[in-house]
Amino acid sequence: MDATPPELSPASLVDRACRRAAVEVREARPHDMAQIVRLFESTWGAGRSPDDGLLRAVAHAGNTVILATDAGGRTVGAALGFLGWEGGVHLHSHMAAVDPRHQGGGVGFALKVFQRQLCLDRGIRQMRWTFDPLIRRNAYFNLVKLGAEVVAFHPDFYGDLDDAISGGDASDRLEVLWRLDSPRVRHALAERPAPAWAGPLRLELATDYQALRRLDPDAAALLREESRQAFAEAAERGLRAELDRTAYVFTPTPPEA
Repeated sequence: MDATPPELSPASLVDRACRRAAVEVREARPHDMAQIVRLFESTWGAGRSPDDGLLRAVAHAGNTVILATDAGGRTVGAALGFLGWEGGVHLHSHMAAVDPRHQGGGVGFALKVFQRQLCLDRGIRQMRWTFDPLIRRNAYFNLVKLGAEVVAFHPDFYGDLDDAISGGDASDRLEVLWRLDSPRVRHALAERPAPAWAGPLRLELATDYQALRRLDPDAAALLREESRQAFAEAAERGLRAELDRTAYVFTPTPPEA
């Protein structure tokens, strides 16, 4: 018997993700914006969220301001994305936050696949976003669970953030491209086994970089510098970054292989 998990339609995938996370996801309404601002500020710090008025304007213009609510109607997750055209028309997913009490429960995945459904319904076939390459759980979520692919490394992308998450650390970012209806993405979203990548260069990651940064700043700084060197060398050699759970594998193999 074929045990390969079936592919689900975008809407069915959202429904399943919401059931697993015990949330409802939807587009935000004007009265939701204050709750979203509070969630963003509780994540990144006071003054680090777009204000209520900007969120309303972004949503009114047709961009994605979405939220996840629990059974009691409380906002436990939110995401903000807006259209861009650099590298082709796409949704740039700029901010996403989940209440700490709900992290690891699938809320972030439900938000992402809902963004995907909204994009596909409107003829948008790509999403892009950035993340800190040293946060291993985020790398796994983006590259393995979602099937996004790394397209660029940006040293100190945001300059000095000094927010509640980054502190005084460098704001290095990987930019990923999520080809929403590609075979790679459909394979990942169907929960099929990830490819076994091989390449001539690896970068081992800390299990919890944020804890390492807090407990051993020197070791965290060394890993940051090693990562910059690794991504620079990979670019020079024409290699791409993939993840094998514990390390980046820099490979010449195309992402759809």
